[in-house]
Amino acid sequence: MTELNTLFQLFNNLSESEKKAFLRKVKGENPTTQSKSRTTCNCAYCKSLHIVKFGKSDKGEQRYLCKDCNKTFTAKTNTILYKSPYSEKVWRKYINCMMQGMSIRKSAKECGINADTAFKWRHKILDSLQSMHDEVKLDGVVEADETFFALSFKGNHKKSNFSLPRESHHRGKCTHTRGISSEQVCVPCAINLNGLSKSVITNLGKPTVKDLRKVFSRSIVESSVLVTDRNSAYNKIASEHNLQLVQIKSGKGSKGTFNIAKINSYHSILKMFIIYNFRGVATKYLNNYLIWNNIKNYSLGSVEDKEQIFADFVFTNRFSEKSHDVSKRVAVPV
Repeated sequence: MTELNTLFQLFNNLSESEKKAFLRKVKGENPTTQSKSRTTCNCAYCKSLHIVKFGKSDKGEQRYLCKDCNKTFTAKTNTILYKSPYSEKVWRKYINCMMQGMSIRKSAKECGINADTAFKWRHKILDSLQSMHDEVKLDGVVEADETFFALSFKGNHKKSNFSLPRESHHRGKCTHTRGISSEQVCVPCAINLNGLSKSVITNLGKPTVKDLRKVFSRSIVESSVLVTDRNSAYNKIASEHNLQLVQIKSGKGSKGTFNIAKINSYHSILKMFIIYNFRGVATKYLNNYLIWNNIKNYSLGSVEDKEQIFADFVFTNRFSEKSHDVSKRVAVPV
């Protein structure tokens, strides 16, 4: 199957309409969709599917009883909507604001909430999507490379008892050094020719084989074609996971039918999304913005379809997080 996907992806540079029509006809689905909705109700505590209806709550919501752990719950228990004073309608409006790329303040005004709540909602929603991101599997022709962001402590203030571990970088002062240093956050990225993508921060400075394994070992299907630059670490990754490795020398545009144009384009769009849209983000939140970029810019389909899948997953995913935990995460999560 992987070999078939590889051949198809190489033929996949026709028009988008032809590509999507072919996929729908052959597979009966759209495999380029980055996300998927969950409709099966599972136990909010032990994840079991062995559940039965168990009356209604005081608010008229259907309750369920888990036959394995013997606990009762509703569809909202341990989800992002659990115990929220705001209705699902307000949360959906906020997700719409996110998909439109609105700022925190504009989103807050649109939804009738304050800016601090809007900020925490943004990261609660994106934290909830981490499990979706973990499930992404790349097959066929997969282009991979690393990109780097400046280490940022944006948003960490003295009032939260945060102590800056280095001298403050003032605006207008050049802080760049030649080469890759520990002041840079490494983000290995991968994307296949169907548009499925994955990226996550792994370390500070130049990555090792161990760092690259964190992203690629669980994400790339065996027998896929891995296309990279000449970084020798990818030889080990390819050997361990039965991948056909194609490496392209720096400055060379392609090697036969293979190139790294798609991953280079991915890096450019990601940098624009992070730096120009948000003026940079704190390193402790960077993984969330990587997921946001993948959904917003690399999930194919209409904006309305992506928004619907996005919301459905968030509202049914058994993930809940307290607001005060959002800002308390470690400043450098590597």
